[in-house]
Parts: sequence; C-alpha cells; structure tokens
Amino acid sequence: MPSSPLLPTSLVGSYVQPDWLIDRGKLAGRFPPRVRATELWRIDPEYLAQAQDDATLLAIRAQVDAGLDIITDGEIRRESYSNHFATALEGVDVDNPGTALDRSGHPNPVPRIIGPIRRPRPVEVEDLRFLRAHTDRTIKMTVPGPFTMSQQAQNDYYPDAEAAAMAYAAAVNAEIRDLFAAGADIVQIDEPYMQARPDAARGYGLAALNAALDGVTGTTAVHICFGYAAIIHDRPEGYSFLPELAGCPVDQISIETAQSGLDLGVLSDLTDKTIILGVVDLSTPDVESPELVAERTRRAFDRIPPEQIAIATDCGMKYLPRSSAEGKMRAMADAARLLRAELSAA
Repeated sequence: MPSSPLLPTSLVGSYVQPDWLIDRGKLAGRFPPRVRATELWRIDPEYLAQAQDDATLLAIRAQVDAGLDIITDGEIRRESYSNHFATALEGVDVDNPGTALDRSGHPNPVPRIIGPIRRPRPVEVEDLRFLRAHTDRTIKMTVPGPFTMSQQAQNDYYPDAEAAAMAYAAAVNAEIRDLFAAGADIVQIDEPYMQARPDAARGYGLAALNAALDGVTGTTAVHICFGYAAIIHDRPEGYSFLPELAGCPVDQISIETAQSGLDLGVLSDLTDKTIILGVVDLSTPDVESPELVAERTRRAFDRIPPEQIAIATDCGMKYLPRSSAEGKMRAMADAARLLRAELSAA
C-alpha cells in the first residue's frame, strides 16, 4: 500500500454518476434497487461498458484533482451499492423477484433465493484492475456485506435467515480475497442494515461479517450508516449497533457524524480501530468550509488519536449534484491540510 498521510481523506464509496450515463431523476425518485434496474442507464447496451469506463475515469480524476488520498472507482458501474454484486451470484432468481421491507419499512423487489448461493466468478476484480491502472494512490473497493444482502433478499431456500447470511459471507470472503490478490489496498464491506436491524445483527449478522473476513490479510473496513441522506431523511442521535464491532477482526470502521451530530463517546469502545469519520453532510448540496470540516474532525481527537482517523463523507455521494460533490471533496482535502499543519506545530 502507498504510504498514507496523517488524517487521510476518502469517499465512503460512491461518487456522482453523470447525467449522460444514468437517469438521475429516476434514480433519485426511487429506493436503491436490489434487483437489476437496467432502465436507469441512458446508454445503449452495446456501448454501456465503454461509457461506464469513461465515467469511472472522470470519477477517479475528480477525486485526485480534489486532493483525496484514498481513491475509489466511484461505484460508477453500479445501479446501487449492493445489487451489482448480489445479482451476480448463483442461487438467486432476479427475473422473478421476491419482496422484502427496506430500512424505511416499504416493500421492495429483491432477489429471491432459490438454491445454494455461490459466486461463480469474481464480480469486481476487473473494476479494481481498472482503478489500479489509473491511479498510483491508495485504492479502496467496496462490497456489500453478507448480513445486509440477507436482509435484501427473499429466502425461499435456506432454513433460516442466518443460514442465508452465512452463505452470502462465503461469497463475500472469496471476493475480498480476490480483490486483495488483484491489488486492492483497502476493501470495505458495506453493512448499513446492521444499524437498521440491530437485534438480528447481534443474533447472527456479526458472525456472518466475521466469516466474510476469515483468513483475510489485507486492510479491511466496514461501513455502518443511517442510509442515504437523499432517501432516509431522519437521523437518530446515536448508533443502535456499533460497540459490538470492537471484537470484529476488521481494521477500520466507517461511521457518519456530520448530519446526525453524533455523540462521539461511542468511539471510546473502538480505540483499537481506525475510524473513517464521516464529517461531510450529504443531506444538503451546500459545500462546507474546510474550517467546518476540520472542526467536526477535531471533535473526535479526545476519543481517538488523529493517527487512527480518516476524514470521509457521511455516506456515498451518489445523489449529490456534481458541483457539490467536487466542492465537498476539496473541503475535506483542505481540512486535512489545515489539521496536519496544526498537529505538526503542536
């Protein structure tokens, strides 16, 4: 992994997909798809992969130009953070979907599990290689977590939800191993449903996450959030599932604090982890000043030393206007420079 500066900056995962690539009006007017949603793409299928490559290059360049230290592929090729991977697995019927409640309580079409869940081939390795070929900075890839995918499916095969989650964990584990073998510096597992369904997360979700990480030797992260700000508007005052991750073998934990004004006392339970600290509010297109982003970051210094903090967005930038996303990324990079200067002078 390339050497990392103090307080490295990064997106949580997604960047803004261009209007010429995807119908952003349709995207914003619905909940994130769990099955395929090919109707969202504006490009003829014959040219879609080429267009997605071009848009991914723009996303990489935007992050580099803004000064971010850790670069993602922006999840440009994905209709949602989870369906790109979940619909590539065997054992799920996406053409005859089932139904499951999303985290807001609304029914949503979801993959229907009809047989053993298997990963027939790597899903994101080529995306990772494309990213690696176009930047020499630290790179991160994101994969949906096994617990979250089990909550976003209708189980018509396994004896219970726990068994389904463990099957998803085996698929995620194989993917993570292949991503590190192909050159990933960090792999992040997205597990938002651990916050949304904490009782089930305690019952078997943590075991599934641990299974997904079994034998993995690269730097790993897990992202726990309150949902996309553009979709889920209300924020609780604290996490319902977070201290439980203290015993998890993951290296980094990504949390959001900007929109929620989270009480950072919870970080005292996670002092052996690097905290990917969400300090950029995605509920508004308004661009924060570097000073505000720096102040939100300083709040954590009495709980976690700066050496264990990365500066990030609350969640994915997928729903923001591009100009806002660019401005917010620059604010993160400028805040990091400001804080590094302060700390070096202290």
